[in-house]
Amino acid sequence: MVIHTVRQGDTIYSLSRKYGTTVQKIIADNGLENINHLVIGQAIVIDVDSVRHTVLPGESLYSIARMYDTTVFRILSANEGITDPSSISVGQIIIIPFATEKSGTIEVNGYAQTDIENTTLERTLPHLTYLSIFSYQVKPDGSLTAIQDGPLIEVARRQSVAPMMVITNIKEGGGFGSELANTILTNETLQDTLLDNVIGIMQEKNYFGLDVDFEYIFPRDRENYNNFLKKTVDRLHSLGYIVTTALAPKTSGSQAGLLYEAHDYATHGLLVDHVILMTYEWGYLMGPPRAVAPVNLVEDVIQYAVSVMPSRKIFMGIPNYGYDWTLPYIQGTAARPMTNVGAVNLASQVSANIQFDQTAQSPFFNYYDRSGKQHIVWFEDARSIEAKMKVVAKYNLGGVSYWTINSFFPQNWVVQDNMFTIKKVL
Repeated sequence: MVIHTVRQGDTIYSLSRKYGTTVQKIIADNGLENINHLVIGQAIVIDVDSVRHTVLPGESLYSIARMYDTTVFRILSANEGITDPSSISVGQIIIIPFATEKSGTIEVNGYAQTDIENTTLERTLPHLTYLSIFSYQVKPDGSLTAIQDGPLIEVARRQSVAPMMVITNIKEGGGFGSELANTILTNETLQDTLLDNVIGIMQEKNYFGLDVDFEYIFPRDRENYNNFLKKTVDRLHSLGYIVTTALAPKTSGSQAGLLYEAHDYATHGLLVDHVILMTYEWGYLMGPPRAVAPVNLVEDVIQYAVSVMPSRKIFMGIPNYGYDWTLPYIQGTAARPMTNVGAVNLASQVSANIQFDQTAQSPFFNYYDRSGKQHIVWFEDARSIEAKMKVVAKYNLGGVSYWTINSFFPQNWVVQDNMFTIKKVL
């Protein structure tokens, strides 16, 4: 695999010739819609192991390495017959290696909302271990809202993907409810009722496990939440189910804030089978412009997490979206959510060049709309996904989790599957 950054004059045809692949495969692997106009700075993933290059007059190993964004050392390692790097001849065939050595085996979770298109679901499932269907909302009496999850469970199991039931403390009308969580977490009878209802649905609908996504819990309910999780794990493990939890992105055990304080990393790591770290939303809907998941800040969270829980229990969250902010940013105004493919299409439409922030390891671009207002768009591409996957490898994490898989982002799966073997549990 090679990730090519588009330069002036590049076309899909020229890239197919350069890397020895087909136009059709480049289009499919990158989700390209405007096939006649690549964007300067756009990342194009090329799924090839190597290229056969015929040396032209005036070329050297150094110039060839630069042409393919590789190194002389890597070229030499693939061409044992080259004994004198300073002496190559016109017409000589040189192998340019792009094979990506896999970093091990991981498990992959994808959150899906029930309105996901069938085609998107079918194309994504081969790359997943678990499908977490979002979500059953807990009610104050321990009952659960109904969702249309049957078709998703059926399709997932048909493709050997384990369906996970998700329960949330999202209140009626929307938003995570601190009071709702408090009502459940401080009442043993309600907890028993809730778990009876959860188990009944899991058995009826053939779920594989449970994901508990309780957010914005009062800090005073921290131990109540831990005790509820212990009860949940004891009951579900006895029935053969696994349990995961979703956790806010903390960098220390003492991190203040309603989102963070009741999420006890060490206890969750001890009790549950996996934790999903929500390592995204630094750039968020109502906030100022910035990368959604800057890799440097993501890594800060991972460093803390692995210090208090087993690394193989950790699934690092990855966003499958971006945002378009109007500038100058005015507090209280909302950004426009975008798919990653949609962001590149927008850059093409407005003739913007895509830039790449080396610290955040994230792409972005600026443009002016028809009314003359300036915008900035931050999103994910093959380069940012590769950077995040390197964090997974560096810390020997158990896997990754995507929020959400409702839009198909083909680059992501090419990068992921080149870097890791994906475990199936069914």
